[in-house]
Amino acid sequence: MLRNRLNRMALLLALLLASLWLMPFGASAGDYRIVGYVSDAQPLPAISPDKIDVINFAFAKVSPQGEAVLESPTAPVSLADLTALRKRNPSLRIVLSVGGWGAGHFSEAALDDASRQRFTRSALALIEKYNLDGVDLDWEYPTLAGPGISHRPDDRRHFSLLLEKLRASLDKLGHEHQGRHYLLTIAAADSEFVAGIELKRVGRTLDWFNLMTYDFHTSLTPTTGHHAGLFHSQWTPADDRSGDKAVQQFLAAGVPAKKLNLGVAFYGRAFAGVTAEHDGVQQPYTQFIGAPSWDELNAQYIDKQGYVRHWDAKAQAPWLWNAQTHTFISYEDPQSLAAKTAYVKSHGLGGVMYWEQSLDSKQQLLDVLVKGLRGP
Repeated sequence: MLRNRLNRMALLLALLLASLWLMPFGASAGDYRIVGYVSDAQPLPAISPDKIDVINFAFAKVSPQGEAVLESPTAPVSLADLTALRKRNPSLRIVLSVGGWGAGHFSEAALDDASRQRFTRSALALIEKYNLDGVDLDWEYPTLAGPGISHRPDDRRHFSLLLEKLRASLDKLGHEHQGRHYLLTIAAADSEFVAGIELKRVGRTLDWFNLMTYDFHTSLTPTTGHHAGLFHSQWTPADDRSGDKAVQQFLAAGVPAKKLNLGVAFYGRAFAGVTAEHDGVQQPYTQFIGAPSWDELNAQYIDKQGYVRHWDAKAQAPWLWNAQTHTFISYEDPQSLAAKTAYVKSHGLGGVMYWEQSLDSKQQLLDVLVKGLRGP
């Protein structure tokens, strides 16, 4: 009798664990997922695992030999700390993000069958070694030079083939692990940055896209502006970028709405020497001066030291203007994030993605996302 009871208990436990691996991602939170990037650091920032569905660990790199590698000596410890969070939220997924701004060697890794096999084998080895839940590729950007990375016109087709190789290999690995589903996602920008991607084709392969719907105005753009605006401002030229414009571009290419995570930024973009018209919006500047975190914005800038908060009702975005120093700061805050979660719901998107956990140490912005997507 005792043996039968123990056997039944073991069976129930196995079924429970299997259901956790097979449940729709974000199911514990309803219909929308929250994906957060966490940069390698020791110690890691405070993380509430019950508030997040997927953590993307940033970053692994691509070696000159075309293999996925952990370059940081602290990465193994960080990954162990992240996977330990499953004890507090068994449905939490930990994904290895490969790449990032300035990361090269993707073009070589995707070049041919042999190189794609080599990269895939190395990525899966890391997934198995550290008990991870998938891989997220952050290639910035196929076919483009970006910050001096190697590139070639054939990257467009090669990227599709690399993702298809990864998907087939991840599915095979999952079959070997009791039907466990391993995630395959990418970080993607909009506008001309997606010209090097076969969107509809890769959309069939990926679990979802993490849309980098931020950094619309940076040191690389000639004017200030809302760096993460949901819509265009009244002063924005037609060819400028916005969150909604990015979503519409992906939908028009045939990507299902549920495979799109709207990206939000836990930091701002600051410009000095800005022309005063429109309190600095969409104006030329003399110097880009940085990317203050939400923590820094809250403590030092918002309605402090001559910085006055303004709200753009059309763009659904805040900004700071210092009339004395002619300094302009574009950023995200609870009001803009509430608008974005409402947008995700009204357009039937998959959820949100944010960069990056350590920039919001008190989880004030994360709490807005949780309330907006999981609240009543």
